[in-house]
Formats: sequence, structure tokens, C-alpha cells
Amino acid sequence: MLDEDLSILYGVETRALVQAVKRNIRRFPEDFMFRLTADETAGLRSQIVISNVRRGGRRYLPYAFTEQGVAMLSSVLRSERAVAVNVEIMRAFVRLRHILATHKDLARRIADLERGFTHKSKEHEEHIHKIYGILEALTNPPEPPKKGRIGFRPPEDA
Repeated sequence: MLDEDLSILYGVETRALVQAVKRNIRRFPEDFMFRLTADETAGLRSQIVISNVRRGGRRYLPYAFTEQGVAMLSSVLRSERAVAVNVEIMRAFVRLRHILATHKDLARRIADLERGFTHKSKEHEEHIHKIYGILEALTNPPEPPKKGRIGFRPPEDA
């Protein structure tokens, strides 16, 4: 989750959230929080319309927090709202993992069906090619062999 989104949920300004994190930076290793690159931020700007820097918008690259980073934020932002919001975010992550696990199972089942269908499809395709071959042979019969002339033929040396 981005620092800007979290600051809205926690009811603090983004700069206050970032400042609290910087004061406790040892609690936020790279696998808890990282800063987006300029390219990633540009991609976000075009997708979710982050305000333009030239119009008084954000001047620094945003921070992104992993699930563990979000959990750590509640210890840094010591307020009742921070605790309540953090509980709801953790519940959302649990639901998300459950949904992903369910979809993973569905994806595996679909893959199994596709493999079976592909195998059957190849067998059917072979049968269809055989049928087309037979139909082509029936609709385009080969030319009959040339028959020799009927009757007496004098010898060629005579």
C-alpha cells in the first residue's frame, strides 16, 4: 500500500506518516517498506492521476508498504484510529490471501481440464484429418490408368 493511501486511512498527513517512519527507520527494513522509482511513479500518475508536481502536488517519490510494514505502522502511529485501521487492513490481507488460495485451486483445476481437453483435442484433430483425407479422395478420384490400345499392332521392325 502507498504512503498516501495509508495516511488517508490513518487520518494523518502523508508527510507526518513519512516523518514518523523515518524517525523509526530501523523498524522498516526493505521487505517492510521501499520507495517507488521514478518510472513506477510515472506509471501510477498516468493510471490513478496522482497530482502534478508543477501544480503543487507531491515532490518526493512515494513509499510502498508491505503487509509487515503496514503492521509495523500501528506501533509507530500510536493512536486508537491507527490500531483500528490496522486491524481492518490485516483482516483485508487475510481475506485477500484466502481469495488468492481459492483462485489458485480453481486455476489448477482449469489447467487440468485444459490439459485433458488438449489431449482429447489432438486425438479429435487426427480423426478429423483422416476424415478430410477420405472425403478428398472421394471428391477428387485419381485419374484412371492409361489403357493400351485395343487391337493388332504390327511389329515396329517391319
